[in-house]
Amino acid sequence: MTKIEMTEAIIAAKITKGTSWAAIAEAGGLSEIFVTSACLGQNSLELDVAVKVTDFLGLDEKVAYALTICPMKAVDVETVSKDPLIYRFFEIAYVYGGSMKEIIHEKFGDGIMSAIDFKLDIDKEEDPKGDRVVVTMNGKFLPYKKW
Repeated sequence: MTKIEMTEAIIAAKITKGTSWAAIAEAGGLSEIFVTSACLGQNSLELDVAVKVTDFLGLDEKVAYALTICPMKAVDVETVSKDPLIYRFFEIAYVYGGSMKEIIHEKFGDGIMSAIDFKLDIDKEEDPKGDRVVVTMNGKFLPYKKW
């Protein structure tokens, strides 16, 4: 089973069951963002977590096994996504990336934020002028080695 076939099976089961990514993640015992990413083929799960997810969705061991395979990340993204929501994150990086880099270097020194030792949370903030999307990225700072 390919990662694409796995993702299609998971999404079909999610729709059939009428469930949410939050409920699927809760069944697996990991974060909503991480489990969703694994289900979309961008991360892998340990077998025990994969079985919990597939049992919750009523899927077989082929899907559970596919969830455990380490993926080739971001191979489906060769250009900037045309999806309006995803494009906005590229736009944020284009417009604010330089400022983010400057401030991170000022506060931490020369280095990067890890995308491996990393957490991402998405929350909803209700606002009478229009609900707000709150995205929190939390990554370990990795200084460049001087040698």
